[in-house]
Amino acid sequence: MNNKLTLGIFGFGVVGQGLHDIIKTKNLNLAIKRFVIKHPEKKRTLPAELFTTDANAVLDDPEINTIVELIDDADAAFDIVSRALQSGKNVVSANKKMIATHLAELIALQHEHGTSLLYEGAVCGSIPIIRNLEEYYDNELLHAVTGIFNGSSNYILSKIFNENLPYATALRQAQDLGFAETDPTLDVGGFDPKFKLAIVASHAYGLYVSPEAILNIGIDKLSASDIQFAREKNFKIKLIPTAREINDTSVVLYVMPKLVSPENILYNVENEYNGVLVKAAFADEQFFYGKGAGGHPTGSAVLSDIAALRYGYRYEYKKHIDANGIAYSTDWELEVYLRYEDENLIERLGFTSISERYYAENYKYIIGKIKLDNILKNRAVIDQKGLFIAEIA
Repeated sequence: MNNKLTLGIFGFGVVGQGLHDIIKTKNLNLAIKRFVIKHPEKKRTLPAELFTTDANAVLDDPEINTIVELIDDADAAFDIVSRALQSGKNVVSANKKMIATHLAELIALQHEHGTSLLYEGAVCGSIPIIRNLEEYYDNELLHAVTGIFNGSSNYILSKIFNENLPYATALRQAQDLGFAETDPTLDVGGFDPKFKLAIVASHAYGLYVSPEAILNIGIDKLSASDIQFAREKNFKIKLIPTAREINDTSVVLYVMPKLVSPENILYNVENEYNGVLVKAAFADEQFFYGKGAGGHPTGSAVLSDIAALRYGYRYEYKKHIDANGIAYSTDWELEVYLRYEDENLIERLGFTSISERYYAENYKYIIGKIKLDNILKNRAVIDQKGLFIAEIA
């Protein structure tokens, strides 16, 4: 049955405006009653009566049966979403940090109150990866889910490797286009793809893993020497989140730059596009490709969730029911490239083997194998010293 939805939308930024642009072109059985905004002084493209700064005016309105949450503040978003679910309203959200941090609580609220929270727009923009993990792969054994989950960092890296732009110039272009925020730390520091990876791991493996427990190394320490090394070896650098089954009971999760060769399908995923690679026991290998940044791509994913709510759709979280003792692990060995300065750090990191070393006056690197757990333990030192580390595909 196609139920009519009356929407209360929190946020009218890039995604909120993109969503409205799409909705107004469609003849859907839904209506937007009110937007909740933070800055009433800003000029808007819609009539003033559609906007309010009072969250209660939307959350307590009995005519509004669906809340769409599109704000940046994860703590405020959790309060909004929790109240909405408890009051019997269904919710669509694109807040990956909020969902990744509070997923267990949000699932419990849905079960307790018979409501539905959908969040396709929180992960990989226009790519419907959550719905596919829920529906297509619900009975599949997944060996790995990996790829490019952040359009902002991928845009920057594409400009560096394809147009020889300096990092700072590429970042500024991404900011000018609205792909990266004024403070780009969430994107270039690898936090954004880490939140998305935590959500993906929940649907792929039935795991609740706190984002704080997952390693994220970004591209913010990338130097001209690292770029030159990659070019000389015929690599490109991509920021890659990885969820990988390492045995029947364990899954590893991490976000790191990766040196990818032309044979890797992710090598040609460029600009603001995302690519998700799923390796399954029976379906084998499948690849999803689409825009991962921008108001309209993310808005289209949000609208897909809204449309699904008209028919009573909800996530079933089947992998949580059938998790069978699968646990998160950091006991995994990686082959990495590390640019470093302090020789003592090499011993501290505990490389299990070394295949290549290079020394110059202003540039040293090492290639070898190292435990994921050792990188996690020394993460603060790596950050403090401005080192760059990347997995070799």
